[in-house]
Amino acid sequence: MSVTILGIESSCDDTSAAVIRDGLLLSNVIASQSVHEEYGGVVPELASRAHQQNIVPVVDAAIRRAGISKTDLSAIAFTRGPGLLGSLLVGTSFAKGLSLGLRIPIIDVNHLHGHVLSHFVRRSADDRVPEFPFICLLVSGGNSQIVLVKNYNDMEILGQTIDDAAGEAFDKCAKVMGLPYPGGPHIDRLAAIGNPDAFKFAKPRIPELDYSFSGLKTSFLYTLRDNLRKDPDFITKNQADLAASLQRTIIDILMEKLDLAVKKTGVRTIAIGGGVSANSGVRDAVAKYCESRGIEAFIPERAFTTDNAAMVAIAGYFKYLDKKFCSYSEAPYARVSL
Repeated sequence: MSVTILGIESSCDDTSAAVIRDGLLLSNVIASQSVHEEYGGVVPELASRAHQQNIVPVVDAAIRRAGISKTDLSAIAFTRGPGLLGSLLVGTSFAKGLSLGLRIPIIDVNHLHGHVLSHFVRRSADDRVPEFPFICLLVSGGNSQIVLVKNYNDMEILGQTIDDAAGEAFDKCAKVMGLPYPGGPHIDRLAAIGNPDAFKFAKPRIPELDYSFSGLKTSFLYTLRDNLRKDPDFITKNQADLAASLQRTIIDILMEKLDLAVKKTGVRTIAIGGGVSANSGVRDAVAKYCESRGIEAFIPERAFTTDNAAMVAIAGYFKYLDKKFCSYSEAPYARVSL
């Protein structure tokens, strides 16, 4: 008998719903929120209100595009955390209500777990997926981790940021440059035409496989401050070079730790995930690194790098096979490890 999972994602400012049947993606609908651009970052109260407006039409669209009826669903998977509590409450409450109405189980999904398992979202049975074990470089606005993935339900964090995440460094440095929110894509676009060797920024030396990006942000800020004293138009004149140099530095930090993880574990398969895995420089660096060393690389479609319900649905699918369901008494959580 087929297993059909509805996935719901509402951890931040994207409302998303997806349907997966027997591991194959039938639909993935995302409603983004442009209201935050005016404020230069996500406003939690506005995000939760937008989720309340979007969740019914988004879920309805996902079910219709999948060509199924809601009575065909086997279970509902939802992001329980980490994320913004107000946003998570909307998705959690909706999932619980719908499951009660349909009398089907609910499955709670760790948002970071979903990012790792996004590589198992398949559009056809012939799509290639990683074999275990593999190393996942998980980089987003809120998290930067190197994860050893031994199985769907067995993962070990080898290293993680001790302060800021890579995506946060991209966005905050973009903000002080006066670029629109979210800043990461604008840095990526400018870096393509800039000189990555134009400026040198600090690379924190953290032992083993952990990361730090707070020192880089400070170094970037001081570079702007010192040069703006000499030339008020410094940022405007050097925008592309600043972006390229910043991106190069972040990628160097990420790749140095990834290389160390490969040497320590001997694992020969690498995957990347999270919002920063949409960055062109990161994707190219990982692809070239793997190609030069004969390592198998898995670089996701950009549609599966940002917050999306397809990754929630596939994570829920594997938990369904193990009969790991969620109690209605479980509440969402804002912070948690993988």
